[in-house]
Amino acid sequence: MPDRKRLKERARDELFSHINRCGVLEAERKDQEHWLNETIEYLGERYPDLSDAELRELRTIGMRFCLPAISNGSPERSRVGRVGQGAAS
Repeated sequence: MPDRKRLKERARDELFSHINRCGVLEAERKDQEHWLNETIEYLGERYPDLSDAELRELRTIGMRFCLPAISNGSPERSRVGRVGQGAAS
């Protein structure tokens, strides 16, 4: 079982490396999804011992990795700031 865990970790680390090298973090969400689908397919070929469930898990982890840590300037945040300012006046 430790070998399986190491296999999953290697595939995950390779996925993160590809994400960073290919500039996926700066891409539009739709492009990220397309790129990730192709990359997960490639990882499935590279690591044939990974199950479909494990590949789906890698895809989910990859999509989470692509999300911004802090959403700066989101419309919701801007509205909350204006509402709060209006109530204080």
